[in-house]
Amino acid sequence: VSRPWLENFSNQHNRVPTVIVGTILNKSHEHIDVGTFVTDLEREMTNSQRVLFVASQRDRDEIRQERQEQAVHAREDTQKRPGQELGADFMMKGTISTIVDESDGVKGIYYQVDLDLINVETNVKSWYGQKKIKKVVERKRLLF
Repeated sequence: VSRPWLENFSNQHNRVPTVIVGTILNKSHEHIDVGTFVTDLEREMTNSQRVLFVASQRDRDEIRQERQEQAVHAREDTQKRPGQELGADFMMKGTISTIVDESDGVKGIYYQVDLDLINVETNVKSWYGQKKIKKVVERKRLLF
């Protein structure tokens, strides 16, 4: 999380940026739980205390419904007001892909995660991240 985009934003706005996670596509040939991946990413960045994450669209809809119900059913001194949400400064989008390489009974699977951080106001891509992980599987040969 220590990249120029973060320092620049914090210096210009005198606060930490808010981020929302957009679509992370699984383009791999395997089932990968993208939700678990996103949760891990949000946890790491949030725990750094240098970024705030805002709720996803699905979560926001559920929370907004709760506020509407509070307006009708909750005591006035405990109701939460509408219009107090934080807007996201950046949206994180990306892909998860795999490359499979097999030779002499050894199978190598390369997982690649590519992420972009896009400024919501200007559409400028402020950061690119990439992580590669290699998994090697050796197959036992049967001899007859």
